[in-house]
Amino acid sequence: MPASRPLETPPATDLGRLRAALLPTPAAGVFVLEDGVGEETLTPASVLFPIVLRPAAPTVLLTQRTAHLKDHPGQISFPGGRAEPEDPSPAHTALREAEEEIGLPAGRVEIAGYLPEYRTGTGFRVTPVVAMVTPPFDLRPDPFEVAEVFEVPLAFLLDPANHKRHALHYRGQLRHYYAMPYGDYFIWGATAGMIMSLYQALGARR
Repeated sequence: MPASRPLETPPATDLGRLRAALLPTPAAGVFVLEDGVGEETLTPASVLFPIVLRPAAPTVLLTQRTAHLKDHPGQISFPGGRAEPEDPSPAHTALREAEEEIGLPAGRVEIAGYLPEYRTGTGFRVTPVVAMVTPPFDLRPDPFEVAEVFEVPLAFLLDPANHKRHALHYRGQLRHYYAMPYGDYFIWGATAGMIMSLYQALGARR
């Protein structure tokens, strides 16, 4: 993954600028490879990148997955999952999964745009669907999949001071990744990678 490039002005509360940095439609040919991932056949999936329009400042809604799940157990993630044959679009997949996982009503969600596909070492090519979520809303997390739902200020996630580089040995290779520790939450892996994708899109837009 490319190195983080600091932005001259924190863009976290400039939602017009953020919208302008997004892709207007999903772009399968534009993608980010997780460190160490090859070009093998991957399963299509989508996540909702939900930016909650709180009066004080926008936040990002995230979930913590339950510890028994096969894929990414216990990790911090966006609501989402693999595409089903009946899903007409990546946005439909993201909205369906968000409603199934946390009970987020689609009527409170406005699709703002897309980030490049994120291709993971666990076999998925994920379309991040960025959306604006208007409160109020009542969530109903699925206890099988979701241990907790919480929000993090968008300004925190887009501040380069909070982008920490880590490395680990995995399957005989040294792999590098970003993490964004927030209180007791350790945001890393694909979720941090997609947040970095938004950060870098804003930098490119500047």
